[in-house]
Amino acid sequence: MHATLSTELERAQRTAARIVGFLYLFTNATAIYAFSVRNKLIVPRDAAHSAANIVGSESLFRTAIAMELVTIAAVLVLVWGLYVTLKPINLNLVWLGTFFRLAENFVLAFVTVLEIAVLVVVKSPAYLQAFSAEQSQGLAYAVIRVYDNTFNIGFFFLGIGSAVFSYVWLKSGYIPKVLAAWGIFASSVMAVMSLAFIVFPGLAVIGMAHMMPMGLYEFGLGFWLLIRGIRQPTPQPQQT
Repeated sequence: MHATLSTELERAQRTAARIVGFLYLFTNATAIYAFSVRNKLIVPRDAAHSAANIVGSESLFRTAIAMELVTIAAVLVLVWGLYVTLKPINLNLVWLGTFFRLAENFVLAFVTVLEIAVLVVVKSPAYLQAFSAEQSQGLAYAVIRVYDNTFNIGFFFLGIGSAVFSYVWLKSGYIPKVLAAWGIFASSVMAVMSLAFIVFPGLAVIGMAHMMPMGLYEFGLGFWLLIRGIRQPTPQPQQT
């Protein structure tokens, strides 16, 4: 009976790990699409052009919002997969990582509310009769700036949660230790830099360079889990 349960648990772990691998690749692709659309439409420090771009490409802007929601839903499934895969290693740490990743996605879901608010401001002047066109555009751009900082809050929680899961990966022996160690480093960089952007907004000039280590980690882990899956840990020699 015990052997049967162990076999089923191992099968569930391997299946969940491959789902996680696919979702790392999928969510990165959808997130990159949403970011690219946003960067195409939002002109830095130019409220009028940003508002005009959003109005002129409303369908594209709404598609990006929808893609962000798809990303969030897929990440929640990814976190479930991490939980199933890693809970036999250290359940308490897995729960901790899960809570941080849930906080991340609650914040990022709120970001889409801010994007809808931008659409309301630029598309519904009847609601804002007390404001001139320039003031409405400025209000919309102010909401966009709040949107940027809210992303930093979400990515702070993402970095911490990912670092916790990376540590559990390291202890599990399911993936190469160098990949898990890189995950701890990359996730920590994301968490620290996201917090630094809030404290020192001038650091925004570096753009998204701080996210490159995290991107390498998630793509690397995604391909590894999807193609190779989790491997049986090497038994540790018993101390005599």
